[in-house]
Amino acid sequence: MEPLKGLILSGGAGTRLRPITHTSAKQLVPVANKPVLFYGIEALVDAGVKEMGIIIAPETGDEIREAAGDGSQFGAEITYIVQDKPAGLAHAVLTAEEFIGGSPFVMYLGDNLLRDGLRGLVSTFTEHEPDALILLTPVDDPQSYGVAELDGEKIVRLIEKPKDPPSNLALVGVYLFSNLIFEAARSLEPSWRGELEITEAIDKLIDDGRTVRSEVVRGWWKDTGQLADMLEANRLVLEELVTAIEGEVDEASKVEGRVVLGPGARLERSVVRGPAVIGPGAVIEDAFIGPYTSIGDDVHVRRSEVENSIVLAGSVVEDLGTRMEASLLGKEVKLTRSEGMPKTLRLLVGDRSEIKLV
Repeated sequence: MEPLKGLILSGGAGTRLRPITHTSAKQLVPVANKPVLFYGIEALVDAGVKEMGIIIAPETGDEIREAAGDGSQFGAEITYIVQDKPAGLAHAVLTAEEFIGGSPFVMYLGDNLLRDGLRGLVSTFTEHEPDALILLTPVDDPQSYGVAELDGEKIVRLIEKPKDPPSNLALVGVYLFSNLIFEAARSLEPSWRGELEITEAIDKLIDDGRTVRSEVVRGWWKDTGQLADMLEANRLVLEELVTAIEGEVDEASKVEGRVVLGPGARLERSVVRGPAVIGPGAVIEDAFIGPYTSIGDDVHVRRSEVENSIVLAGSVVEDLGTRMEASLLGKEVKLTRSEGMPKTLRLLVGDRSEIKLV
């Protein structure tokens, strides 16, 4: 079997993470201060897949290109493939046909995080050489996903967002294919969503008597498309943090639990309770940073408490007078409260933001 190539889908508009994604690709929103997309690239490299294509949309492609570069920082070789319109996963596969050539390949959705990586899947695929290997995970709301109907271990069919789900096993955003998938994708008609659905292409393989295997994911899996998922992914990744204090901690500050403090970061008269990561150049003064928080590069937090949140690079949080939690702040956001009377809020907020004062 020739070596697998990788295909990472990094197009989608990220409507559920607005307003962050008005200005930034959702695959670049950081979890534990590392863009979600980088976890996928690293997982492929770790599984021995070095040659990969990243499918990008015209709107956010340049930003992704700039962040991931030619792949050398990951030990990979990256080719960028522009998908002119978001016409479905099977359409994305066809867009990459020239890049994939005759190779088998792993397709990975760029906003997914897998706790245990791809190594096991890749070795199962190489050993058994099926025409498709899909990854499944039990979910509470199968109506929202592509769901597998199984007979024992054999996949009978896949159903996209079923009203009456045949199982609670949903497709995770990782698929391994032989190049027969191209022929299957070419035979499709667009679905009611106007997209070429990958589930239908895999069903076509099943109908043609091809071997389609499935595995149930071990460890956790997260699709980081929404704020709650993003925060949970952040918590899950931070659970495995190893303490590394490179910045400065003054005498009046306390670091408790597992904390990463980047180079040039400073803690002054503050308490950081891990797991938490504080990026290079960040300044934390007279503040409390609680568990499950990721503070980006050059962020300033003064006289405030932040917990279970993600604060992106260059933001300022000052004098809040109340704890900020379960929040995601974009880049270069300024969040402050003025002293004195009357107690008023002054806000300059971007499009489609959501603010809850509780």
